[in-house]
Amino acid sequence: MSDLLVNVIGFAGMACIIFAYGYSTKLERPNPFVQHGVNLVGAALLTVSLLVNMNPASFVLEFFWAAIAIWGLVKAWRARSSEQ
Repeated sequence: MSDLLVNVIGFAGMACIIFAYGYSTKLERPNPFVQHGVNLVGAALLTVSLLVNMNPASFVLEFFWAAIAIWGLVKAWRARSSEQ
């Protein structure tokens, strides 16, 4: 994978996380599937970038960012299932 492609993937991940943060602060009741789903995609894309350009602290941060996003998605899925 070229350095350019890896950097584009990393910037796309960064854009996802910034979008999700803005989305969650802009709306009174954001859709948790959008918020956490986009965060998870962003963390995954940044992880791809970090696997090539390793930064251990950022790598660990993305692991926890992804774990929190997965937890949020599970929580949203359970809440949706209990409503039906």
